[in-house]
Amino acid sequence: MQVLSATRVTPRMLRVTLGGADMAGFPEGSDGSHIKVFLPLAGQDRPVLPTLGPKGPVWPPRDQRPITRTYTVRRHHAGRGELEIDFVLHDDAGPASSWAAAAKPGNFIGLAGPAGPDRVIRDADWHVMAGDMSALPAIAAALESLPAAARGHAFIEVPDAGERQRIDTASQVTIHWLHRDEAGNDRADLLEQAVRAMPWPDGTLSATIAGESGAVVAIRDYLRRERGLDRNAIYAVPYWKASLTEEGYHEERHRIMDTMD
Repeated sequence: MQVLSATRVTPRMLRVTLGGADMAGFPEGSDGSHIKVFLPLAGQDRPVLPTLGPKGPVWPPRDQRPITRTYTVRRHHAGRGELEIDFVLHDDAGPASSWAAAAKPGNFIGLAGPAGPDRVIRDADWHVMAGDMSALPAIAAALESLPAAARGHAFIEVPDAGERQRIDTASQVTIHWLHRDEAGNDRADLLEQAVRAMPWPDGTLSATIAGESGAVVAIRDYLRRERGLDRNAIYAVPYWKASLTEEGYHEERHRIMDTMD
């Protein structure tokens, strides 16, 4: 894929639009799905991608292996052959954030996917969504996919009011922006307490929870153990953990996912 454009959505969120001949056949209805992006190493103009062998991916030698990160399809424009990915720009920028900040039309990036389960049960009576900026693209895509009759609450944690962004949803889901600078930047339970304070509705409920590991696990435990919500009604994925890189968090994330009941 090649970069077509890079546009600031908010001060800390950059939207990169990708295109290219390899977009042909990318599945429609993939907004909000997980993808793997492959970034070039220093000195490369494009990443060296794995190939598909009889037993799965065959990776290039370690000194040529691309940097791999997990992201979300923000929006797929099948008719135009374009794909949008939103990147959070961090102060302590990692490889993906640094690549996005410097992205220019013509730059190359690799992509695999999409994958992952459905984020929402669209015909549920109520929806609850919760996540931080890393989950904002997935939550926004989920909200935009809901029908006009859908009701519920979406809690989105952002550093400050400047990170609020427009989400075009036809649904009746109320969006609550939680500003860390107002609540205290060191507070770790902002999302959990917001979900706990939500009036519990009657009827079926679909939960979409993503973001930092501690918050995701705490909210999921509340929904399962205290509210008795069926596990099949919950999409809960810990995207990251404070102080750990994606490589460092990889095994722990899978352990957490395997032990979620």
